[in-house]
Formats: sequence, structure tokens, C-alpha cells
Amino acid sequence: MPDVLVTVDGRQVSVPPGSTVLQAAEAAGVKIPTLCHHPALEPIGACRMCLVEIEKQRGYHPACTFPVSAGIVVHTNSPGVRDARRFVLELLLSDHPLDCMTCDAAGACELQDLAYEYGIKESRFPGVQHDWPVTDANPFILRDYNKCILCRRCIRACQEINGVEAIGLIARGFDTKVGTAFDGDLADSPCEFCGMCVAVCPTGALLPKPGIGRGRNWELTTTTTICPYCGVGCSLDVMVKDNKIARVASHWDGAANHGATCVKGRFGLDFVESEERLTAPLIRKDGELVEATWDEALDLVVNKFAEIVEESGPDALAFLSSAKCTNEENYLLQKLSRAVVGTNNVDHCARL
Repeated sequence: MPDVLVTVDGRQVSVPPGSTVLQAAEAAGVKIPTLCHHPALEPIGACRMCLVEIEKQRGYHPACTFPVSAGIVVHTNSPGVRDARRFVLELLLSDHPLDCMTCDAAGACELQDLAYEYGIKESRFPGVQHDWPVTDANPFILRDYNKCILCRRCIRACQEINGVEAIGLIARGFDTKVGTAFDGDLADSPCEFCGMCVAVCPTGALLPKPGIGRGRNWELTTTTTICPYCGVGCSLDVMVKDNKIARVASHWDGAANHGATCVKGRFGLDFVESEERLTAPLIRKDGELVEATWDEALDLVVNKFAEIVEESGPDALAFLSSAKCTNEENYLLQKLSRAVVGTNNVDHCARL
């Protein structure tokens, strides 16, 4: 089917049939604010921040779910549209803590950014606010329901990306919140602590516990690297302050994982700063392990291998490879085993 011609803020753009107004705006280089939308998730049109005006259509429509049709003319920044978005923001802020100065999400909070863009300092709609307890018996994720805007990004990420469905909406009306079955702790649910819910949360409702208090977002230097835990090769964004890891985030452009992580990749890099981490080879002298140079350690291994092969033959040795190594490193290990030492005793364990 031929592309559809759409006009967005006076700019004509061709998009594939079935595209949404939001996708057409992105193709035209026009930014439409969103909160519930995330490019890795199916759109649901829950937050209404992306309302736009479409000529010959009544009212305003959510750009993230409204399908384009040939010849439609869209206005994304008219006075009426801005007033509607401002109204949505004020309703959200009417039940949201205004503690941005001490919130760990400051600088990476999409709600904060939109409040700044639309000049909203407080809501015109004072009333009863939630006072949910901020507790959760797990070492990885802090859930602060007082900052939740019910965008359902976390629920959709748990369902669509990780496929676990550990959380969902519970209760009704003003008491609605995101929770596990029977509103228990994440540790007692099917949650695998992959952290995808944290990665997509647009506010400070979900935070990585290991990173709390370790630095503001604008203080962190981000480096994209490869997860050291297995051979999949997932890309991670490691954020560092004062040469220490503050937190780890998804790298959405990672070829191997497309932003998905496991619990070890997102929350298991604390070993980098462990005082028990070995920083030099150890060899045994007089019954005790002492530090040595790499040359000393490698020479010792070579000599011991030679002794064993001479006394008992090459099959007296065995080699274990590791999933944490690259394919090339594992290939070299089996080459060492078969071609150099002369044994086919090569095995592998994913836990190494």
C-alpha cells in the first residue's frame, strides 16, 4: 500500500498506512509531549499528554493512538492544545509530591520536565493526596506510589518485554495503584527483578535502591559497555560519579538486548567496588597464597601443566570454559586444550 500524506504543523510528511499521528509528527521533526508512551511499548493513550487538534475532527485526540488517514491536517501546539495539556498536568500534580529538590529522579523525570516546559509550579486543584507507605522488602527496587501517575508503563514493560506479568492495576477509583497480587512485596511475587519497570518509569515512583543518594543525574558520566555476566553481550549504560558506579540503565539501542536486562546486569555490578575483589594473581608459597606478577603466575601454570602431562599424560588435565568469555576466547581455550596440551577434556558451565 502507498504511503499516506499527512500535514503536521504545516509540514507535509509521508508515513506508512497504520501509522499514528505521533509517528507522523516524529517523521516531520515535530515533538509531541508524552508520559504513558514509550517506543518499546504498545501505546494505550492513558495519560492524554499527547493531545492534538485535527482539522474536521471534534475535540482533541491522543496522538499516540490516533491513526493517520490521507490528507489529515494536525496542529500540535495551538493555544487550545496547550491549555488542554496544562490542565492534564495540573490534575497529575494535584496528587503528586513536589519534592523535586530531594528526589533522586530529578533531572531525569519526564513529569518535572513537562511542568517546567508548561510553567506549572503548583496545581489549581488542591485536595486529598495519597500517603502510601514507601516500603518494599527487596534489595533492588524502591516503589513510591505517591509519585506514580498510573501511566502503566511498568505494567506493560513487565508484560510485553519480560513476559512475567508480576504487577498490574489493583483497587479502583482513588485507591487504584500498581501492585502485585494481594498487594504484597515484589520479593513474594513472580518478579525477576530485571528492572525493566524502573527503566521505563517517567517519574520517581520506581528507583533502583543501589543508586539512591549516589549522585544526581546531571553529575553522572554515562558509558555504554557490555555486561560481564554471560555470553549474550547485552549493552548497558553505566553511570559513574567520582569513579564509582552510581547506577546501571538500559541501553535501548543494544543489538543483543534492545534495552532488556536481567537482575545481574542491572543490579549486580557492585562487585566492581568490592574490597574482596582480586587485583593481582595469587600463587601458593609455603602453603599460603601470596600476590605475584602475571609472569610468575603464568610460568607456574605452564610448568605445572608440563609436569602433569609428562607424568600422567595429557588426559590427566581438563579445561573449563566460561559463558562470561567471548566466543573467540572460548575458541582459543579449546585450541589450547586440544592443539597444545593434547586433550579433548573441555567442558563448559554457565555459572563460571
